[in-house]
Amino acid sequence: MVSIKDSPEASSAYQKSCYFEIDFTINDGLPVGEAIKKFSAFDIGALVTVDDSGALTGVISERDIVTKVGLLDKSYDTVIKEVSTQTARLVTATLKDSVDDCMKKLLDKNIRHLPLLNDEGKVIGMLSVKDLVKEMLAEREETIEMLENFALGKGGTVEYS
Repeated sequence: MVSIKDSPEASSAYQKSCYFEIDFTINDGLPVGEAIKKFSAFDIGALVTVDDSGALTGVISERDIVTKVGLLDKSYDTVIKEVSTQTARLVTATLKDSVDDCMKKLLDKNIRHLPLLNDEGKVIGMLSVKDLVKEMLAEREETIEMLENFALGKGGTVEYS
């Protein structure tokens, strides 16, 4: 098994993510219906919420809408900040976090998305569990290919310390 130290960084998963090239933020003063439109337009499941100045305020997910709007019989005119996960309870990742570490955060908190922060603490992206699983599978496939090639005597070198 690959150790966390040897795991690829979150930046690798993010560069392949659907969140990489879209506006993944939404103003927390808008109605929930606007988040639903954005989820549908980009085929995503979560957005970073920001205030009027662009500062991070939380995350809104499909799960928030189902559990806090649908089950509580609220309307789609409900303001996003009333149903989103607020910053104080938010779990985040950095570009330097390993993919394994990011996956552990998701599993420990039973969540599906992690806002991605730069070194200054500014939100620069979002990672989904799907992004991380894809990266983990790609890494495993590379390892399998390398071992198959090694077993067949194709390429590869071994360094002895």
